[in-house]
Amino acid sequence: MSTTGSTLTRVQHHPMGQRQLHIAMVAPPYFDVPPTAYGGIETVVADLVDALVARGHKVTLIGAGRHATRAQRFITTYDTGPADRLGEPMPEIVHAAKVASILDTLDADVIHDHTMAGPLMARGRLTPTVVTAHGPVTGDPGEFYGALGDTIQLVAISDAQRANAPDLPWAARVHNAIRAQTFPFRAEKENYALFLGRFHPEKAPHLAIDAARAAGLPIILAGKCSEPIERAYFAREVEPRIGKDVTIFGIADATAKRRLLSRAACMLFPIQWDEPFGLVVIEAMACGTPVVALRRGAVPELIVDGQTGIVVDEIAELPAGIVQASSIDPVACRKHVEARFTVEVMAEGYETVYQQAVMLAPEPWMTTADRAPAI
Repeated sequence: MSTTGSTLTRVQHHPMGQRQLHIAMVAPPYFDVPPTAYGGIETVVADLVDALVARGHKVTLIGAGRHATRAQRFITTYDTGPADRLGEPMPEIVHAAKVASILDTLDADVIHDHTMAGPLMARGRLTPTVVTAHGPVTGDPGEFYGALGDTIQLVAISDAQRANAPDLPWAARVHNAIRAQTFPFRAEKENYALFLGRFHPEKAPHLAIDAARAAGLPIILAGKCSEPIERAYFAREVEPRIGKDVTIFGIADATAKRRLLSRAACMLFPIQWDEPFGLVVIEAMACGTPVVALRRGAVPELIVDGQTGIVVDEIAELPAGIVQASSIDPVACRKHVEARFTVEVMAEGYETVYQQAVMLAPEPWMTTADRAPAI
C-alpha cells in the first residue's frame, strides 16, 4: 500500500456558500484513474474528483495503480490493478478490506464508494456512505442494495435504472458525464460504422455487424475481449461474421478511441439489456457522431431521436436507422452533450447528495437505540 500527496491542501473558495467537505472517493481496484483504455467507472471517477476539487473540496482518492487526478491525496490498494482478474470476486473483496482499514485512518466527512463489495462495510459506520450503482439493480444486485437499506445513500445514474428497481432506497439520480472538450469534434465523417464496447452478448456486436452489412457500410469493432464469456461469445457469434467489410481493432486506448469515434459515420449501440447509462453514447455524440441504438435502458435519456441519433425498437430496424443517421447534424450532437452531460452538472448533483448525507448522519455520541427509527 502506498500513498502520494499526503498533505491535504486547503482551498478557500467554497461553491454556493457550502462548507468544504473532505470526500473519500473509492474507485474499483482494476484500472488506473483515469484508465488508459477500458474502464468507464474509473473515467467517471477521475472527472468527478477533478470537478469536486475545482469546487473547493478535499478529496482522498482510494484506488489501484496510479492516478492522474487533482485529488489532494491518493492511496492505492494494489500497486498494479489486477485487470486480468476482472470478473473474479477476490480482488474486490481484498480491495474492500483494505479500503475499510484506510477509511479508519481518515477524517472524512463522507465516503463515496463506486465498488460492489465496499458498501458491505458501511453498516455500523458513522461516516455516511454514498454508493453509485453503476451496473444492474435487479436480480441479485437488487437484493444486495435492498439489504443494505439505509446504511448507504444509493444514487442511480439514470431515470431508467431507478425505474427498474423503484423499491430500492434511492437517494438521488445523477447522470454520468464527460469533458466534451477532450473529445475532438469532426463534421466530416468517413465511410464506416463503429462498435465500441465489450465483446459480450449484452453488447451484441454481432448485431452491429449484421446491421452495418445490411446498410452497405463497413464496420470497425473495438473493445475488450478477455473474460471467458467474452472469448466464447466472440468465437461463437463474431468470428463467423468476419469478412472484408469487418475490421477487428481490439482495445482502443484514449487516443485511438477518440480518433475512431470522431471519424465514424455513426456508432452502433445494439444493446440486449437495460444498460443503466452507456458512457460511449455521449462520447460519440461529443465527437459529432450520431448513435444508432435499440430502445433499451437509458438510451432514450441520452439520445434525442432524429436529432443526435436514431432510436429503434426492433433489431430489423437498425439498418434503416444507419441510413437515417447520415442526415443528422454533427453540431447538434456536440451541443447536446455540452448542454446536458457536463462534469460540472455531475459534480453539483453529487455535492447535493453529500450535503444531504452529512446532515442525515448520526452524531458520534448517539447510541444504536438513539439512531433507531421510532415505531
